[in-house]
Amino acid sequence: MRVVIFDYGAGNLHSIAKAIAVAGVDVVVEADPLLATDADALVLPGVGAFGPAAQRLAPGAASVRRAISDGLPTIGICLGMQLLFDASDEGAGSGLGIFPGRVRKLTARRIPQIGWNSIDESSDDLVERSELKSAYYANGYVCRPSEASQVTAWSTHENDRFPAVVRAGAAVGVQFHPEKSSAAGVRFLHAFLDGARR
Repeated sequence: MRVVIFDYGAGNLHSIAKAIAVAGVDVVVEADPLLATDADALVLPGVGAFGPAAQRLAPGAASVRRAISDGLPTIGICLGMQLLFDASDEGAGSGLGIFPGRVRKLTARRIPQIGWNSIDESSDDLVERSELKSAYYANGYVCRPSEASQVTAWSTHENDRFPAVVRAGAAVGVQFHPEKSSAAGVRFLHAFLDGARR
């Protein structure tokens, strides 16, 4: 199984690669968005700012969007989740538009949110299978989807309730960092890979 991690010049690639490197999985880091879809599964990693990441993705955005829409199993983590939406208040550029909606700043006194937070109201099978009750966050922006039905788990920071997990077809977006969320977070990633294999 070939898993491509798209490198848009942000950090955190090593910890993601380590978390998904299991028997039978070939992990490739790819900086060219036109080659990123040559995969059995695609990972859009976290860490970074929306504007520069969208700019790096732009030359291959149409190709990536088409591949995801056609069923390429994809997981977007933190910033990667935000890139699956239309646009962001954090910076210029367009997201992939897999999920209709916009990324907006958290409405809280303490921004960014850094640390552990609970996963609430989950109907997500990946959350259930991994027994993920709480996860590690590092974010100042959150996704505001137009379609509430695409939200499969929630979290709340202070009084701001926001999507923790969104799903559309084979695309999954998570606002938290599963690779930093202890054993349950790694199980979440492996459950995603199991689904991608099928």
